[in-house]
Amino acid sequence: MNDFKQKQIIIALLNHGEKLSFKNDNVVITDKDGKIKHQSTCYRLFALMIVGNISITSGLLQRSKKFGFSITLLSYGLIPYGIWQYKTEGNFLLRQKQYAYKSNAIALHIVQNKIDQQIIHLQKRRDKPLALTQAIDKLRDYRGRLLDESLDFQEILGVEGVASRLYFSHMFDNIEWNGRTPRTKKDITNLLMDIGYMQLFHLLDAMLNLYGFDTYKGVYHKEFYQRKSLVADIIEPFRPIVDYRIRKAYNLGQINPDDFDFINGQYRLFGDKAKPYTKWLLEAILEYKNEMFLYIQQYYRAFIQEKTIGAYPMFLGKIP
Repeated sequence: MNDFKQKQIIIALLNHGEKLSFKNDNVVITDKDGKIKHQSTCYRLFALMIVGNISITSGLLQRSKKFGFSITLLSYGLIPYGIWQYKTEGNFLLRQKQYAYKSNAIALHIVQNKIDQQIIHLQKRRDKPLALTQAIDKLRDYRGRLLDESLDFQEILGVEGVASRLYFSHMFDNIEWNGRTPRTKKDITNLLMDIGYMQLFHLLDAMLNLYGFDTYKGVYHKEFYQRKSLVADIIEPFRPIVDYRIRKAYNLGQINPDDFDFINGQYRLFGDKAKPYTKWLLEAILEYKNEMFLYIQQYYRAFIQEKTIGAYPMFLGKIP
């Protein structure tokens, strides 16, 4: 824990003329006039996310291996186009256990935790109309159904689906919204959710790789070509962090429709206009980075030691 608190995740939004380089084992970001905007030691670097254009050098990749940090490259539209992942190599025992695991117990546990967090984030709202309290009670009912260990994957999916539809209808009842449709970007809210979830996804992906997990082998999401199913599993209890921050942004007037472009039936967010949105979404996610790391650490220990489901982590929010 103490080690991780001293680690840094750098998100570099590079404007025209800005450069990222290394000097004496420090990562350095300079503006177009050569003035240093950021400098920090590689010894404390956990992950480097670069938004914009950059020339990758062998020196950058060598330092990634030497200091054990991951590099994620994102377009100005925040679409990842390259990942140089630092891995814990040689943890074959962990991967053997991953490939042999067939139970749905962890999947049930994760979805229970997801509904717990949906309830917690709905309860954060200051206003508590009757419809909201009734929805929370209904979510508790759905959560209770997941105590049945005989449920199969399709039944778990069914409970998660109806719970999520109910949750979203109350999380975003402060705007006109037709519901969650991943990756369609058909409205501003869905676009911002895609961005926030993607940031969260890459952060958790980097953390899982610290332990040597095969992130393509999940316990809930089925394997599919190039799908990181385990990351898609682990992200579930943390998604409401993004949802709640977007709701808050609407209430604070931080979302301006004029900042978004509508191209080929999809909303897009580019360049300088993207920066404030990226910033407040990242701030909301990184507020919980210690809790996320501890979650994955406990998950690893429970999984590698084949402990009972009671030993697996539950994300409960901020650690006091």
